[in-house]
Amino acid sequence: MIALTGGGTGGHLSIVNSLLQSASKQNLECIYIGSENGQDKKWFENQILFKAQYFLNSTGVVNQNKLGKIRALSHILKLAFECKKIFKNHKIKAVFSVGGYSAAPASFGAILANIPLFIHEQNSKKGSLNTLLKPFSKIFFSAFEENFCPYPVDEKFFQNARTRDKLETIIFLGGSQGANFINKLALELAPILHQNKIKIIHQCGKNDLEFCKKNYKNLDIEADVFDFSKNLESKMQKADLAVSRAGASTLFELCANELPSIFIPYPYATKNHQFFNAKFLEDKNLCKIFTEKDFNKALFLESIFKLDLKFISQNLKGQVSPNAADFMLKRLKEVVKL
Repeated sequence: MIALTGGGTGGHLSIVNSLLQSASKQNLECIYIGSENGQDKKWFENQILFKAQYFLNSTGVVNQNKLGKIRALSHILKLAFECKKIFKNHKIKAVFSVGGYSAAPASFGAILANIPLFIHEQNSKKGSLNTLLKPFSKIFFSAFEENFCPYPVDEKFFQNARTRDKLETIIFLGGSQGANFINKLALELAPILHQNKIKIIHQCGKNDLEFCKKNYKNLDIEADVFDFSKNLESKMQKADLAVSRAGASTLFELCANELPSIFIPYPYATKNHQFFNAKFLEDKNLCKIFTEKDFNKALFLESIFKLDLKFISQNLKGQVSPNAADFMLKRLKEVVKL
């Protein structure tokens, strides 16, 4: 049995889910250790594929003052000893961390218990926790590093893939939490898109849901507006172009779906990692990037209508593999001899 840990955001949790699905196919039993804060419980509280789930009172360290950091680290250490007991009760043979503050107690617990620790880094720039723990890991997986590992993406994004060659529908993706800049941009562009007979799908997040619905109604424009969807792949499948943030999971889900994208990275992401995530594709001429700071509406509109959808769509499929989670668990089993 192994422990999967980490989360806080949908990007981290989607990787946990991919690993869980792969483990289930291989009859490899898993428990989950996350946080009672963030989105962890929403994703996995009722997930029957886990043998057990633990949601600890863990919090982040990075954005706190010096005294807050000392308290947070002390609390993480206390939780790490709790995790050590959990590992013993379930006879855990390995711990697989996907990062995020949720992963800290179980990751440190693995070190204390002398249990092999495996880490997946989702972004182009390593997070603080993963940077600290990398020397203690048996294998450090990343799609952005020299020792390449394909990025884990749920199979459903591949199953709904298609080559795009004509712009009929745009999807605006701000993530499950929404992105105010993208929401306002979508509403600004809506009359122009409508005039050009381009349909709109818009994930706006729960905070702006009523605001966006009201504004589309006032514009007399029909749009598929939603805050969160468990079937995002079917929404993507209908679209010919995405305007999106550049979290790694979203980026590679778009690749799997062969959906061309224009990225507007979240400007406050740690180490500006969203920009560098998108640059991974831009360097191959497989996307466009616009920053909020230097945003130019005219150039943005020009990109929407001039992007070579067919070239990008056909070449995105080579950037991601449908068997990434299988690959990582196979490597884990080789090391741990499961």
